[in-house]
Amino acid sequence: MKTRFSIVILLLCAICVSGEVHISLPEEGGWSGQALAPYIGQTVIFDMPMVVCANANGNYTVSPWRRFEPLCQGTTGSESYNETVRINSTCMFSLSGVSGYHRCGEKIYGLRATVNSTSRLSMSGGSWYGNTREDLQNSLPELGDYRLLICGFNVENYYMTWGSMGADSYSEHQAQRAKVSAALKKINADVYGLVELQQGDEAIEEIVSDLNKNLPGRNYRYFHDAGSGTYQKVDFVYDFNKVEPINTPVETNVETQNRKKMVCFREKETGETFIYSINHFKSMNTGGADRRENEAQAVVKLYNNYRKNRNIMEDDILLMGDLNCYAYTAPIQVFTDYGMIDLHRAFHADSSYSYMYGGMASYIDHAICNETLFRQITGMAAYHINSDEDDRYTYDKSNDKTMFRCSDHDPVLVGLKLDSTLSQNFDPYINNDMYNPDSLSFYYVYTSSTEDPVVYFDIYTINGMPVCKPTRIIYEGDLLEKHTKYYTLSDHNTNLPDELKHFLPLPSGIYVLHFYYKGTVTSHKLIVK
Repeated sequence: MKTRFSIVILLLCAICVSGEVHISLPEEGGWSGQALAPYIGQTVIFDMPMVVCANANGNYTVSPWRRFEPLCQGTTGSESYNETVRINSTCMFSLSGVSGYHRCGEKIYGLRATVNSTSRLSMSGGSWYGNTREDLQNSLPELGDYRLLICGFNVENYYMTWGSMGADSYSEHQAQRAKVSAALKKINADVYGLVELQQGDEAIEEIVSDLNKNLPGRNYRYFHDAGSGTYQKVDFVYDFNKVEPINTPVETNVETQNRKKMVCFREKETGETFIYSINHFKSMNTGGADRRENEAQAVVKLYNNYRKNRNIMEDDILLMGDLNCYAYTAPIQVFTDYGMIDLHRAFHADSSYSYMYGGMASYIDHAICNETLFRQITGMAAYHINSDEDDRYTYDKSNDKTMFRCSDHDPVLVGLKLDSTLSQNFDPYINNDMYNPDSLSFYYVYTSSTEDPVVYFDIYTINGMPVCKPTRIIYEGDLLEKHTKYYTLSDHNTNLPDELKHFLPLPSGIYVLHFYYKGTVTSHKLIVK
């Protein structure tokens, strides 16, 4: 993560310590498994963490780096795209001897393994870390101090007609229902935009009934649909205690029917309004990208007409859903060219994903907004309860009734703190008193009292363009809080690396600050006036 797109010369080092062979790889990408050929039949220890890239049917594949879809990193042929392709060429190893269940994205520190071949390892030791079911069950992703939680979620063919799509029998559907219900209960959103529902009322009515039963105090409602049949649709579920629709949803049926809808909601506590658009574009195997580009243009046209309605008169829009296209493709460019912001890129840069395909993490489940609403978004993240799971845990292949692998897509969550008068929205980590365009002060809280908090930092524009690559920064001194380190981005900070100094002062605009610490990424928004 620290040097994801740096161009480096790679070295594979084998160091013998007490008769054990230690394998280390100081930089990222371009590593062939042939480098392990001299150690076939021997036991080695990997000094860099190995990450699970695939976990199909109990078979694990690991690599020093996780693979990402190149088109979620840059346009075809760009430096970021080519660098991702290079990193993806790193050798992957089939790993046997694994005890217990592990998800994609989990890391193994100090992996001890016998080298069976240049592509096969047999594990005999190591420590697992991060991205476990327990981690996800304990808490939702950090989304800041929001008042409204919005969830966009492809529930993977939630049908009530057995055998058409989705479940093949009543018992299978009940298993699907239990898993989806558990996920929606855990998320506990104020508004859901759901994708791949069966047309008509029966499917959404069942979901709403379960939500109201599982979350006492909520008052979830939905919009009645006069249609019926075996077609897919998108639709909204909302807590009437928190929000109310100003009118009924509007939709466009360009290319697909019942799959591009928007409605304006009013937050009851504040009276603030925003337009929520939920969408499901044509799949990648049913026509070229031009058809999805047509859909994106139709959504923009629908928005332009809808926001001018005399009952609406609202510009703020949050657009979500399964758009079946990667970040740097023409359909998404329709929105970004219009001035909208890709929230995956804005909040998570190159680390964001919601879907796995071909062993690569990607996102086709989007969250996009206009610039004025971005100032009112406290956080955004995919909730990785599905994409990292072994396919064995689907409702039709197991007796698992947990929320995990209830769909093939991760839910995407957005926190909103609506305020139409908002002109500045500093993250609570920012020390406002010491802030000016030439100097930005902030602090980072860490958990261990015994370690030096080595922190890497980078800056992205709201459109996901890097201002500077990840660079290590050194703290200046303790604040009053225990385990808190204090940093300043300023020419006056002698600890600030030279490669960061020449970016100061930052031009006016909206930026996202990323901190990389112990394999985790935290993101904070900054507005420079």
